[in-house]
Amino acid sequence: MSAKRVTSLDVARRAGVSRTTVSFVLNDVEGMHISKETRERVLQAARELGYVPDAAAQALASGRTQTIGLLLARRPHAIAADMYLNQIMGTLVREFNRLGMRLMLQIVEDFDDREAYLKLVRSNSIDGILYSGPRVDDKAIVSLIEHGVPTVLMGALPGPSYYCVDIDNRVAARRAVDHLIQLGHSRIACITNAKPTYSASNERLLGYQDALRNAGISFDPALVRYGDFEPESGYHQMSDLLNSGTQFSAVFVASDVVAFGAMAAIREHNLRIPQDIALVGFDDVPISRYVDPSLTTVHLPIEELARCAGEMVVDLVRGVKPSKMQVLLDAHLLVRKSCGAPSTASSK
Repeated sequence: MSAKRVTSLDVARRAGVSRTTVSFVLNDVEGMHISKETRERVLQAARELGYVPDAAAQALASGRTQTIGLLLARRPHAIAADMYLNQIMGTLVREFNRLGMRLMLQIVEDFDDREAYLKLVRSNSIDGILYSGPRVDDKAIVSLIEHGVPTVLMGALPGPSYYCVDIDNRVAARRAVDHLIQLGHSRIACITNAKPTYSASNERLLGYQDALRNAGISFDPALVRYGDFEPESGYHQMSDLLNSGTQFSAVFVASDVVAFGAMAAIREHNLRIPQDIALVGFDDVPISRYVDPSLTTVHLPIEELARCAGEMVVDLVRGVKPSKMQVLLDAHLLVRKSCGAPSTASSK
């Protein structure tokens, strides 16, 4: 026989307060003028009894659904292939469980409808929005901000008006290409992680160009191809580069997942990594250290990024203003075998 479910009445009796007071405290209802001592007594009673609030009752009392929507501007099959994104979602689920919140995945492909995200918020009763991988041509994101929907970007867009958590993609990409230049390469190709309408893709492409310019190397558009989040795109874009006859001795691929496809294409052309083509990726997804050769890549603090963004959006939902609007986390280069240099970790 299963144990009896602990109710808010049990908590009220243990704490010596009314059931209404318990509801106000556990749902963090503002303006009730409940003393700190009473509040702590209720919380302690709930902890001792192992009380888990009913989601529907909690939403009714607080006016919130305790649900955060994770918006992804991707095609569904691209999401399944993206190991970086899977790490983000796993961390967010753990973080929201800890904070007593739920995560709802939302996939959006209509970027021209300014009301698209508002419709999602209203139809699904979402308290706040996390947006992973924003696009610079996204018109709908502005509507969220204008309507006061708690919104945090995992990524960045031009302008100071967005709450966001990100790395400096441009600087990180420049460091990766700098490393190839220091190894003696001057004909360096680039395969982006996505089309340049995605802000991270555009910033990484700019970092690639910065490194070339700083080294006095002319930018050659014939050496650039555009990936699309998936290993298949890396395979096809690398094959196109190799079949074009354009000479290069190294390649910067702005996503590990895309790089895995590029590595397959290089082998299919009977070329060796790094002896014939040195390669550097970006993201440091877990499998990158186990491929052959192990992948030199830019390490992203993925769990820290997800935790920070999760805490920020929950603060906004609860009416707490985060200390910063824009948080930039550090990324550094991990040197492994695919670039042809001794394996070390660099964060210059």
